[in-house]
Amino acid sequence: MGKPDLGEWREMVTRMRAPRPALPIAIVGKYVELHDAYISVREALYHAALAHGHDVDILYISSEHLERGRRWDELQQVAGVVVPGGFGERGIEGKIATARWSRENRVPYLGLCLGLQVMIVELARHALDSDDPNSTEFNPHTEHPVIDLMPDQRNIVDLGGTMRLGSYPCRLVSGTKAADAYGVSEVRERHRHRFEVNNAYREMLRKAGLVCSGISPDGRLVEIAELADHPYMLGSQFHPEFKSRPDRPHPLFSAFIAAAIERVGAGSP
Repeated sequence: MGKPDLGEWREMVTRMRAPRPALPIAIVGKYVELHDAYISVREALYHAALAHGHDVDILYISSEHLERGRRWDELQQVAGVVVPGGFGERGIEGKIATARWSRENRVPYLGLCLGLQVMIVELARHALDSDDPNSTEFNPHTEHPVIDLMPDQRNIVDLGGTMRLGSYPCRLVSGTKAADAYGVSEVRERHRHRFEVNNAYREMLRKAGLVCSGISPDGRLVEIAELADHPYMLGSQFHPEFKSRPDRPHPLFSAFIAAAIERVGAGSP
């Protein structure tokens, strides 16, 4: 066996050791007291920033604090926001408020699994001028279940049986930010979630500016969604952080970091 070629790896390590400008990026979550809860997200941000010649200065912000009106001043200082996954009702309204703030202030936003779902809930509330739209995970009695179980999941008693776990294909819609980031027409990504975008609201959300930029091959499931008139507000039902590597940053993280760099270059924050 020949001697391994470590040239590219050594070049990457040299870049990692070199001084780089740091981007302030917020991770808004409900488990921020334990930073390792988001270690995959943190590393994916580092990988993407390195590829763009930057470092990241991560600010961990509790969505529960935002619900109480705290730490919004710190959020004003960031170049981009990541809202990661999670389960349960705690801190959800803080995540929804973060999505609204990012939309209204045109701050780059990357939603991961639950981060996509709160982005959808927030846009529906905006479009309908109502606080009722929600996920049935958090409000089973909402009149506007924009995030819901699929009909064939509802009679399953074992919760594990309702989860989408593992790798699933996703077809990308040409001309979207998602398709531009990947540079291919179809990808496979890793899932771990139960609730989906409710197809009954897809047309209403489209009229509000949502682009379903990644769809399951049968057209039934929204895998990626983004806002048309926004520098970068995109969410995925899957977890792209799981496939990021130091020498191969995930395309969605890379595009997010590029948008954050552009925001800083334009004089914000």
